[in-house]
Amino acid sequence: MNKRLLLVVLVVFFVSGCAFVNIPLYVTPQPLQEKVLEGEGKTKILLVGVSGLLSETAKDSGSLFREEVPLLSRLKEELQKAEKDRSVGGLIVRINSPGGTVTASDAIHHEITEFKKRTGVRVVACIAGLGTSGAYYVASSADEIVALPTSVTGSIGVIAMRFDVHDLLGKIGVSTETVKSGEKKDLWSPFRPSTPQETEIMQRMIDQLHSRFIDVVAAGRKNVLTRAEVVRLADGRIYTAEQAREAKLVDRIGYLDDALSGIKRSLNVQDAKLIVYHRPDTYRGTIYSDANRLPPVVNLLNVNGDSLSLLPEVRFLYLWNP
Repeated sequence: MNKRLLLVVLVVFFVSGCAFVNIPLYVTPQPLQEKVLEGEGKTKILLVGVSGLLSETAKDSGSLFREEVPLLSRLKEELQKAEKDRSVGGLIVRINSPGGTVTASDAIHHEITEFKKRTGVRVVACIAGLGTSGAYYVASSADEIVALPTSVTGSIGVIAMRFDVHDLLGKIGVSTETVKSGEKKDLWSPFRPSTPQETEIMQRMIDQLHSRFIDVVAAGRKNVLTRAEVVRLADGRIYTAEQAREAKLVDRIGYLDDALSGIKRSLNVQDAKLIVYHRPDTYRGTIYSDANRLPPVVNLLNVNGDSLSLLPEVRFLYLWNP
């Protein structure tokens, strides 16, 4: 029986109601599985990825039928799995991100720091591409920071942005009416100018979050930088890998292989398995798998299909977004 005839028979067989086939259209995330990328031996070194915009929510999977696991949830799941495996002696955090929300950056930093405390596992951050703002905040949780020669890092600071559209609405004859319980309830509304006092309130919040950023970096780099030196570096500027090394924001320039070799030396082992945790339906073939995905563009004009809002929410961001 040729293939064409076989196909016709199968179609008739299913259409006639002779069989029922249950094919799930909505794919839910499967449990993490371990995959060895390279090496051998008893000791394992786990590679995890922190890429794209750092957020507490899941990014669009690009499919109506596939659920995407948020970065923070996935990282927590990976660290929990590694914590139960006593063979894991090292952790490489591969970073390619411009940063993101203050909350997500801080939570990821916290999870890695607590993992180190509980396990004693050595952590190396490897900046591959971008490691700016909130991504550098995350990197400072590591015992060592390695930057690829062409990477960009820095941008230590915090920013909050909004549109001021009241003049535009006035030109097209649209006005807004707000009923509020207190004078500051619509603080930083895009539909009216901010008062000097409101600007001062926002600036104080920005300053506090910026101070926290400096504290985190100073704590993570305490062996090479003083807090005063971090303050001097934390004016929001970005640095090339070489500039960052000279400023002691990173420890050395190298590649993922160099980060791996460094961990093996620190563990005093000749060889080790480099592993990743992955979903059964995802591809993780080499240490660079998924490393070249570009961070998403942060659209200041956001169209929200649920509410048809053309204005984004105000968020405090550890983000480099020129």
